[in-house]
Amino acid sequence: MIRVFVVDDSPFVRKALRRVLASDREIQVVGEAATGEEALARIPDADPHVVTLDVEMQGLSGLDVLRQLLLWRPGLRVLMLSAHTHEGASATLEALAAGAADFIDKRSLNLMDLDRLGRELGERLRALGGGRDTHQARLRPEGGLRRAAALPVPGDAELAKIRLCVIGASTGGPAAVQALLEGLPAEFPVPVVIVQHMPPGFTRPFANRLDGLCRLEVAEAEDGQRLEPGIVVVAPAGIHLKLSPSLVVTLSPEPASTRHVPSVDVVFRSAVKARPGAVLGVLLTGMGDDGAEGLSLIRAQGGVTIAESQESCAVYGMPRAAVERGAAQYVLPLLEIRRVLGGMGVAGRGT
Repeated sequence: MIRVFVVDDSPFVRKALRRVLASDREIQVVGEAATGEEALARIPDADPHVVTLDVEMQGLSGLDVLRQLLLWRPGLRVLMLSAHTHEGASATLEALAAGAADFIDKRSLNLMDLDRLGRELGERLRALGGGRDTHQARLRPEGGLRRAAALPVPGDAELAKIRLCVIGASTGGPAAVQALLEGLPAEFPVPVVIVQHMPPGFTRPFANRLDGLCRLEVAEAEDGQRLEPGIVVVAPAGIHLKLSPSLVVTLSPEPASTRHVPSVDVVFRSAVKARPGAVLGVLLTGMGDDGAEGLSLIRAQGGVTIAESQESCAVYGMPRAAVERGAAQYVLPLLEIRRVLGGMGVAGRGT
């Protein structure tokens, strides 16, 4: 049974969450609070596995509450509920970087029917409730690199042929992507495309935040943009990203049948066609199996494929699917992936 504590200053939202969660036999709501102060007073006694936490509240903000909760229990799984505003998106991304495991766009509480909301929320909470308390350990060098020292990693000859790097992530991805990009040098020799599952309105603030933290230039991808070494683009939410043989970005609503838009698989498939045998595919933490098929294609065409290992994943779903189908040549903790990518900073490779 997954124990959930609900924190939100809206009586409507608290009622909606209680109603949809009450129908899930694997979830028990063990308490609720309308303010951050009340939450900090009641959560320790309730002893939840997961906390749903409103980003914007009167008094203590969700970010303030999150930081204090993680001081109390560093591995606590926190699902942020975010308002769709510029300030809400920025605060949500800061919360994810601070240790929140995932977020839900609060608009969905008004726009989705309760049955659909219950399915989505239940899926998220089950994934988080069964996840590992990894956020702090995955970002500590002493917690990842030493253990990974004996693991197989791509060799210099394999990496020398790479002309394009594509990265896919979902739940837990924002902090993981930030950790990877912060380790890359300004002279990183190939373009980087990132697909992070997010609702519309969040990918541009995500890219802008990364741009301010990293030595590389990071931006939300634009239709018709040509990728160059040292440039990182984030696929916009709500539309698929594809690459031409000349590494020009095309944004398209097709295919319309994918569960996630943008889809990691769609980007990975187009990357294989654009640079066959010269793609580095990296699949990070996330729910589901998006990216597993595309990673298989990258490997089959002679590229290099890496999946994040369970020990550092917030949710070991997408990487697990790739490993189970034999798509991943290398399975590595997050900080070892960062070390591998950081070692590619050799100037003079073309696209």
